[in-house]
Amino acid sequence: MIYKLLAVNIDGTLLQSNGRLTKATKEAIAYVQSKGVAVVLVTSRNIKACKKVATVWKNSPMVVAVNGGYVGQSIDKPMFVKRISEQATDDLVSFLENINCQFTLNFEDKHVANRVDLPENFLGKAVMYINEQKLFSQLFVDSVSEYIQMNASTPLSIDILFASQSDKQNAVKEMNRLFMDLSIMDKENNRLLITPPGVNKWGGLKYLADYYQISKNEIVAIGDDDSDLEMIVNAGVGVAMGNAEEEIKRRANWVARTNDDEGVAYTVREVFRKQYQLDFLEKMNLLR
Repeated sequence: MIYKLLAVNIDGTLLQSNGRLTKATKEAIAYVQSKGVAVVLVTSRNIKACKKVATVWKNSPMVVAVNGGYVGQSIDKPMFVKRISEQATDDLVSFLENINCQFTLNFEDKHVANRVDLPENFLGKAVMYINEQKLFSQLFVDSVSEYIQMNASTPLSIDILFASQSDKQNAVKEMNRLFMDLSIMDKENNRLLITPPGVNKWGGLKYLADYYQISKNEIVAIGDDDSDLEMIVNAGVGVAMGNAEEEIKRRANWVARTNDDEGVAYTVREVFRKQYQLDFLEKMNLLR
């Protein structure tokens, strides 16, 4: 089989646990690009949060960000954008401002977060998460409701951080009852990610593949998170990282090494090692 597209999740897959991109991984992705294969970075994060990763390579990879809510030919060239609706944003922000949490509205070029009077250890986690990428403006406001009314803007996603697991569970129960037009994703460290309904990583990846007339059998997808499962299952070759949950590894075609043991670098070189450059295969009439 000839593969034309490589999709790689960022956190827990492309990056090590310490958030670093190794030289071997960087070179392996460049090796795949040299064969004419399209590379797509896939993430639940904001667009700007993955910009530093995308611009590492001379040929900047395509991007499926915000869990599929932003699809681009590059980090600065959107092809598809889906936002949380104005009404849903207003209603959810009003709800969040009345419970015990830190929440952040994610836009293309900035974060807007509420100021909260909470324990120091909780705030430390919140600030650490918000400031993990210093590539965009970060605004802390007394009233997020007033901000969105004055600026008439709708976010791509909303991150919510709770002080405890029980606080998160109680909030999810109420949100499922009140907000039918939102997608609520459970994340690690007492976090939730809110996105528009119907967006997901596989949907964003499929949008790109269809645009470039690439079939799903010609896709290699690598991931480690529950949100990666659909693309792993639907791709021609679905690869689960060694650090993924057992259910994800069970349903994958291939289980790689962990992200701290050069899992991506080793896997992509093995998968693409015997594949000729796509330009050569096209000249030889070996492509469909």
